[in-house]
Amino acid sequence: MKNLTDSFVYLGHWPSAGSFGFNTDILATNPINLSVVFGVLIFFGKGVLNDLLDNRKQRILNTIRNSEELREGAIQQLENARARLRKVEMEADQFRVNGYSEIEREKLNLINSTYRTLQQLENYKNETIHFEQQRAINQVRQRVFQQALQGALGTLNSCLSNELHLRTINANIGMFGTMKEITD
Repeated sequence: MKNLTDSFVYLGHWPSAGSFGFNTDILATNPINLSVVFGVLIFFGKGVLNDLLDNRKQRILNTIRNSEELREGAIQQLENARARLRKVEMEADQFRVNGYSEIEREKLNLINSTYRTLQQLENYKNETIHFEQQRAINQVRQRVFQQALQGALGTLNSCLSNELHLRTINANIGMFGTMKEITD
């Protein structure tokens, strides 16, 4: 403590006249030295410090500005991606609806086509049955006619004698002659 008070006492006893020398009292010279150093630093370092702080401030502002631009770009890309997603979802829904509609339409077309084909086959079947029936009927008619003709010829041949046969032929020729005269 005595050294502390002695330093303040020495401050009061400074020589007033011009000798230059080193003061070895640390406590007395330290605040003066520090104030001189701070004064020089502030005077000369003020511009450098201001430049450093301004540069740092500009870099921070540029970084913030770039970050904002990147953020806006990312937001815009996100909105574009969302819009494309909505568009693709709408197209997918439309394809799905159109696909189901197309499937239903094809199904109905197939059913209608199959129905028409079945109708045609039914018509062909009915025509074939009718044709076969007509053919069978015609065959039966021909057979009945042939049998009736053979029976009639057999009866005529057994009942007719040559004389009766000649008279029938002459009567028929006479009728044809009369018919020819009437038509002429």
